[in-house]
Amino acid sequence: MALLSIVLPAYNEEQNIANTVSVLTGILEESKIDYELVFISDGSRDRTFAEIRKASEQNPRIKGAEFSRNFGKEAGIFAGLELTSGDAVIVMDCDLQHPPQMIPKMWEMWQNGVEVVEGIKTNRGKESLAHKLSAGLFYKIMSKLIKMDMSASSDFKLLDRKVVDVLLALPERNTFFRALSFWAGFRTEPVYYEVQERQFGESKWSFWSLMRYAITNATSFSTLPLQMVTVMGLIAILFSVILAVQTLVRFLLGNSVEGFTTVILLILIIGGFLMLSLGIIGHYIARIYEEVKGRPKYIISRVTDNVTGDVIGTWRKTR
Repeated sequence: MALLSIVLPAYNEEQNIANTVSVLTGILEESKIDYELVFISDGSRDRTFAEIRKASEQNPRIKGAEFSRNFGKEAGIFAGLELTSGDAVIVMDCDLQHPPQMIPKMWEMWQNGVEVVEGIKTNRGKESLAHKLSAGLFYKIMSKLIKMDMSASSDFKLLDRKVVDVLLALPERNTFFRALSFWAGFRTEPVYYEVQERQFGESKWSFWSLMRYAITNATSFSTLPLQMVTVMGLIAILFSVILAVQTLVRFLLGNSVEGFTTVILLILIIGGFLMLSLGIIGHYIARIYEEVKGRPKYIISRVTDNVTGDVIGTWRKTR
């Protein structure tokens, strides 16, 4: 019988663990789907891992791990993928904003030969205006940079085991799960869903965290910002040529520009472009530096009793 693994990254979600387990196990058992739930506590400061361990003791199909510190959602997703053993894997939020009612449909699509089932949002649910604006800006930036529509995309998706193996084989440390699953290809079909309300707690994403997330993922997946440096250089040259022609014409007409206004303006514009270009190049150099060091994506400090393997550093299955 085929096994379905569900990866659930969690950060300070102690209030949601028990409810999530109850809802998911109820749906999966009712649908007669053989399953395992894999929780990853991303360096949570509350009792998230204690709740995961408690659930694991009550149900051997539930297992989990805790990071030594907060490594981010991307690391949590890839750690969860590493711990899975299912023939298909679903990644979803621990707070159940990704509707678990869609799981049987996604499973059925996989049984019919679909290798990637892409969850697409039809709306974002109830969010503050500031959060909607920041999320909208994030998705516009990402869509332009990686040349795929991120506005309706989410981490809620089902992957066939072969797709999971491809993603885990990638050597890069700075990963962007949504874009990489798109980049990998394979037969993909969408499912549409509405974002559900959280039962407990609140979103951990702020405007600035979304912007940092956007910059990090954009530079790890696209070279477009580097190409922008060339564009800015061309704009500066064009502006300088226009200004030089205007100055020469006025000089020949006996009405030359007085003072240092033009010089100061040129210095400010070109200097601004140069500093911005250096910042972009510097960010890419920093990303290269991080990759060259070869440090693991995450470090696991504890696992539930039903997980075997080395917990010091990146966890690896016992073959």
